[in-house]
Amino acid sequence: MPLDQKTILDAVKEAKEKSEKRNFTQSVELVLNLKDIDMKSAEGKLQEIIELPHSPPKQNKICVIASGELALKARRANADLVIERTELEGYAGKKRDLRKIANSYDLFIAEAPLMPLVGKVLGPVLGPRGKMPIPVPPTVDIASLIEKHRKTVVVRMRAQPILQCRVGSDNMKEEELTENIQTVLRVIEGKLKRGIKNIKVVYIKTSMGKPVSIRP
Repeated sequence: MPLDQKTILDAVKEAKEKSEKRNFTQSVELVLNLKDIDMKSAEGKLQEIIELPHSPPKQNKICVIASGELALKARRANADLVIERTELEGYAGKKRDLRKIANSYDLFIAEAPLMPLVGKVLGPVLGPRGKMPIPVPPTVDIASLIEKHRKTVVVRMRAQPILQCRVGSDNMKEEELTENIQTVLRVIEGKLKRGIKNIKVVYIKTSMGKPVSIRP
């Protein structure tokens, strides 16, 4: 079955229909089971940050690690948390606080000159979670970057040839969810050696619902 717009749209509708009504907004998730992947190669360590065309109502929480003017601009741009150098140094060795930060924020942006310190202090908790910061120069337009990354998803291969990410929520239009899914698929296809032929099966599901499968 091809991964065309109608096929994906029908699967999104079915996934929403199969999901029991809850008293909270459920996320809509995309799961890709891959095949013929060498997990020891670069392909097997795939990790991509993908900007979705339609922002989910629950946007990413962003932490910016910066100093001086960049830290000030990040606060003005409503970053969810701004950590300056002295604060970062103060977190060294405080495993409980570091785990809390790592779990509370979806995406991290760090001023490039601070990356060695970031790696030393936050690396042990962010690395395993696939959340290592995006390094940026001190002159970056941080407001635009924060706005962009509010609607990005991180797609990451772990120990198995499986990719999973949130593509929206069940209160979004089905057409918007379809476009978000197509965007993720296009990026992933472009990173796989055999493109769509490396995709064994695609699942679309709500967080509490039964998955609907599409076989390319």
